[in-house]
Amino acid sequence: MTESQANEIDQYDYDLPPELIAQSPMSNRADARLMLVDRSTGSIDHYHIRDLPELLSAGDTLVMNNSRVIPARLVGYRSETGGRWQGLFLRSDDETGLWEILTKTRGKLQAGETITVRDRDARDGMLLTVVTRTDDGKLLVKPSTPEDMEETFASPADWLHRFGRVPIPPYIRDGQMVDADVVDYQTVYAKSDGSVAAPTAGLHFTKSLLEKVRAAGVGTAEVTLHVGIGTFRPIATERLDEHQMHSEWGQIDEPTVQEITTRRTRGRTIAVGTTSVRVLESAAAAGGGVLKPWTGETNLFIQPGFKFNAIDGLLTNFHLPKSSLLVLISALAGRELALKAYRVAIENEYRFYSYGDAMLIV
Repeated sequence: MTESQANEIDQYDYDLPPELIAQSPMSNRADARLMLVDRSTGSIDHYHIRDLPELLSAGDTLVMNNSRVIPARLVGYRSETGGRWQGLFLRSDDETGLWEILTKTRGKLQAGETITVRDRDARDGMLLTVVTRTDDGKLLVKPSTPEDMEETFASPADWLHRFGRVPIPPYIRDGQMVDADVVDYQTVYAKSDGSVAAPTAGLHFTKSLLEKVRAAGVGTAEVTLHVGIGTFRPIATERLDEHQMHSEWGQIDEPTVQEITTRRTRGRTIAVGTTSVRVLESAAAAGGGVLKPWTGETNLFIQPGFKFNAIDGLLTNFHLPKSSLLVLISALAGRELALKAYRVAIENEYRFYSYGDAMLIV
């Protein structure tokens, strides 16, 4: 394949039978299947997540994204017309108190109009007053409570935990959450509120499995990257070099950098999920190719030809066609091996996407 062809998004496409899109996780997370992809030999083998303690080596380090999914999906109605409304909380501004919302409704919302948000029990709750729209079409709103509501909320997190829903992707039950998603769509090590989508590779871990991994001499380290809605969107341009990558906030501190750097002298650094890759490689890029402490927004787009400085392997789920995540996988494994692995996964009826199975690229 020529360099020009590798730059075409159509080269990162595949057909997936809809029945292979997982609608719920395994009852035991560690029972998910795991495909082992070896970059050096091109071999593909089949295991389960529970086999990780045997597949990893003493001295290796698993780097996990500890971002917590917030209940960012909001459902309600336009207060004046009663028309149905839904939106996704993206961020808030501490100075103005305004929220930025990705909204979906019939008709155009006008400044001054209010939206009544309902909680998970379909009870009327907070009000969102429309202030304006951003240049890219998102809504800026001011949250408040009705006069007869005695509850008070100190932060956006308080509001969302009271009135929001888990932002399940549309390919899972058309985006409709069930009570089990509150636990299922969250990693067991989640700490830092901020993601509107789960770092899904981490969903496979149980506390018991992590204990077994550590007992095998494998280290664990945590970074933070708040996953934005743009992560899972297909690339809309025909060529990769025309794609504008979304930005996400991330952080890695000095003790974590020291731990990873020290352990890398005797083992591999294996990122758990593409979000962990983005933190590590963004930090390394900012450090001139050397992993250093880093905090900030990253719009790093990892594509074939990228030089990896911070990772040696990756544990990841199976991703949507024509997505930046599949392109990242292709940058690490090579496009032909990556797509071959996806074909093998389909032939062997692996489960795909957020609640699906995983692959370990080494």
